[in-house]
Amino acid sequence: MFSKILIANRGEIAVRVIRTCKEMGIDTVAVYSTADKDALHVQLADESVCIGGPQSKDSYLDMQAILSAAYVTNAEAIHPGFGFLSENSKFARLCQEMNITFIGPSAEVIDKMGDKQHARQTMMAANVPVIPGSKDFIHSASEGLAEADRVGYPVLLKATSGGGGKGMRQVDCPEDLQKQFDEASREAQQGFNDARLYLEKVIHPAHHIEVQILADQNGHVIHLGERECSLQRNHQKVLEETPSPFISDKTRQAICQAAVRAGENVQYTGAGTIEFLVDDDENFYFMEMNTRIQVEHPITELVTGIDIVAEQIRVAYGYDLSYQQSDVHFSGHAIECRINAEQPEKNFLPSMGRFDFIHWPLGGLGLRVDSAILSGSALPAFYDSMIAKVIAYGDDRQSALLRMKRALEELCIEGVNTNQQFLYDLLAAPAFQLGNYNNEYLESQFLPQWLAEVQAEASEEDRQEKV
Repeated sequence: MFSKILIANRGEIAVRVIRTCKEMGIDTVAVYSTADKDALHVQLADESVCIGGPQSKDSYLDMQAILSAAYVTNAEAIHPGFGFLSENSKFARLCQEMNITFIGPSAEVIDKMGDKQHARQTMMAANVPVIPGSKDFIHSASEGLAEADRVGYPVLLKATSGGGGKGMRQVDCPEDLQKQFDEASREAQQGFNDARLYLEKVIHPAHHIEVQILADQNGHVIHLGERECSLQRNHQKVLEETPSPFISDKTRQAICQAAVRAGENVQYTGAGTIEFLVDDDENFYFMEMNTRIQVEHPITELVTGIDIVAEQIRVAYGYDLSYQQSDVHFSGHAIECRINAEQPEKNFLPSMGRFDFIHWPLGGLGLRVDSAILSGSALPAFYDSMIAKVIAYGDDRQSALLRMKRALEELCIEGVNTNQQFLYDLLAAPAFQLGNYNNEYLESQFLPQWLAEVQAEASEEDRQEKV
């Protein structure tokens, strides 16, 4: 097994990887920016190396600085976490050239699946259903018009190298296509240095269902079930749960088998996620593949008892998977809430400040908190707003839901505004209680009503103060 691994990331995922490494007897190296010199992942690692300034481009995205840190500390492997360089094929190739193991799939697979249009073509070859759309790139608005007429409005223009909703525009009628094409291609060029777009029909309404797969270097691929990820804002996930309260066991079996076929077809290695859209009739369509560990992986770990990071490390070293599909057993239900430093009542304005006091709701069974923040520490202004993940497990969905509500009631973070109350109110919404929601519910139904109630409450408080 590796004797030393460098974690090319920060925050809660760096802490998460370090913990598994310690349990496997592997030494760890943390890299950090000047803004993170006192961060928890730096304190927990066996060694640490400063790799640059606070801006991501000067530190966590600086390939040469990270590889230099691995070289001087004699790290044998690099775990990229999620975000930053985790799906960067150039970085994976540079690791290979320096005889450092990149804990993830090969650069060739990252290229194949990272280009979303090529990924669609690959899935079609694997007999995995894909969303109706263009068979190749859309090079002009006129080409887009022809394809939109063929598949039917509304359609999505999507950046082939995109993610997180960037370089994506919905077009509801022909008159809007030119404008949306220009905006999407411009944003794609700025965000990914790749202006190429493709077109897909909007599946409306739909559920966002993803399947976790694991694969080793000897062609063994298994799945760890699905996750329901339909509660999103601006294409960013807010809350996830497993199993999905929507799909039937028949669809669950079919969608998981399709994900395994996808992994086998691209000769995948490591942990990956196949993402699907599922319509009201439970027809499912491949959307994209994430060639890294996901933010929401803890809920899968809780219902399977499998340490996904440990399996990533084992297969990267060359071992077979620890499990065959028949060894994977699913038990209970798990929910994850992403705690973000933001103000939902002010259009989710990012929050800044110092964490004056933190109390995590860790008493009792079935609760897990993944975080890297400490009481007394400042919140860096340069990175993602997610500061923690609260994960609740129960024997069934109702018990997991009640446990999560209890956890959010007990959670206390002072000094920085968070979305804690927003999440609690979302859990209490009748539609969520019944599992009766899709990927449009949060933005089109819950959020407008929630904002109206919050504003009415604030107005009443102002009136009472004046009285």
